[in-house]
Amino acid sequence: MAAQKTNAGGDRRLESGLPELERKGGESHPLRPAGPALCLGALCGGSGERKAMSLEGMPADTFGRGRWLQLVAGVVAMMAISSPQYVWTLFVKPLQAATHSGLPAVQVTISLLIVLQTGLSPLQGGLIDRFGARVLVALGCVLSGLSWVLAAFAHTIWTLYLTYGVLGGVGTGIVYVGVVGQMARWFPDRRGFATGMAAAGYGFGAMLTTFPISGMLAKASYQSTLTTFGAALAVVGALAAAFMKSPPLGYAAAGQRPQAPAVKTADMLKTPVFWVMFVMMTMMSTGGLMIIVQFAAFSREFGVTDKVTVFGFAALPLALTLDRITNGATRPFFGWISDRLGRENTMAVAFIGEGVAVAALIACRGDPVLYVLFSGVVFFGWGEIFSLFPSTLTDTFGELHATTNYGFLYMAQGIGSILAGPVAALIHDRAGSWSPVFALIIVMDLATGLLALFALKPLRSARRPTHEPLATSRT
Repeated sequence: MAAQKTNAGGDRRLESGLPELERKGGESHPLRPAGPALCLGALCGGSGERKAMSLEGMPADTFGRGRWLQLVAGVVAMMAISSPQYVWTLFVKPLQAATHSGLPAVQVTISLLIVLQTGLSPLQGGLIDRFGARVLVALGCVLSGLSWVLAAFAHTIWTLYLTYGVLGGVGTGIVYVGVVGQMARWFPDRRGFATGMAAAGYGFGAMLTTFPISGMLAKASYQSTLTTFGAALAVVGALAAAFMKSPPLGYAAAGQRPQAPAVKTADMLKTPVFWVMFVMMTMMSTGGLMIIVQFAAFSREFGVTDKVTVFGFAALPLALTLDRITNGATRPFFGWISDRLGRENTMAVAFIGEGVAVAALIACRGDPVLYVLFSGVVFFGWGEIFSLFPSTLTDTFGELHATTNYGFLYMAQGIGSILAGPVAALIHDRAGSWSPVFALIIVMDLATGLLALFALKPLRSARRPTHEPLATSRT
């Protein structure tokens, strides 16, 4: 154990000059020195508000030696909760038969999951800010897995809503907002990359389960599939959460640039820049989620069924697996690019490129090989929203309230799920075609790319001169 010394104020400090930190629930929290000195961190006086601590004089990256373990644990936890959303399309048909319901009614389930995953995220973010990520992320992983186990016994549409939709939405929401918030704090110098890696776990997780789930569905009942994978994913996620801990507030990495001052959530909600980001994320979420939740439905209508093979594999599960790869890879890739070229410039390239990719997917729907390949390009142009938006938000409003702030922005995903699920299915049923749905998606993608350059960029630039950094780079 490191030697301790006592300063004039009676505070115990390590020989390095760092204040000794109290520990709460097995996690490191910058709460207060062990002596009677002034509280430096969060949760002082039982108010639940996290206070900024001063790291003046501390070596840069003092607490960051284990941050890469935090990134690994966060990615694994995200992988464990991704299947309820990304593999949903494989369960739609058997769940329609089991509940005796039509496509629009069944698609309400996935919309409900995403609405609750996003709609409760401000509350969940506040709880994580107060109590730490370890216990809550573990709880979220267990709830997510349990939602599949219980959904296996659902024989009415309302039971399906309560199990797969409500329970799954609450569980996945806790994990998602918690892990992204943690990564934004642990990696202030690589925020785009780190949040992208965390979000990539959410995309890559389903890549590992798509073929096994598809194969088990072909040989066994959907009930056995849900039960087996639900239990396994709950255990994996809970084990990963056991390694998570929070960084000290004000933590600075070596060589990082000055950070934006902390803006409280209530103040953030009064700014135009937040609402521009909210509208942009809603439009991009709508397009990507429509393709995710309706992929099997419109692919079969285009003639790309389980009986069609591409490169020796069934076309539909092959496309879904390729989509998970590109959907995961794009998040750290564009996050890394945005760390260097700027958030808005990267958004414009990615979002406009997504609109072009969707148009190409529709144009090539008669060729199964090109259809599968372009489906991967479509997801490469969409998944980056989960690295670009949280990193842009934290850059703009600071990291002190990062998890709660992102919880409010993440609600845009919930609105997108409603438009992408039952609303898109209803438009299809009324029109008898997916063409108007895809036309709307292409327009929204192109519009969002333009908003990044001509609305978001000027608004954020106008805020930068007022920034008084909380910390300065140290070497």
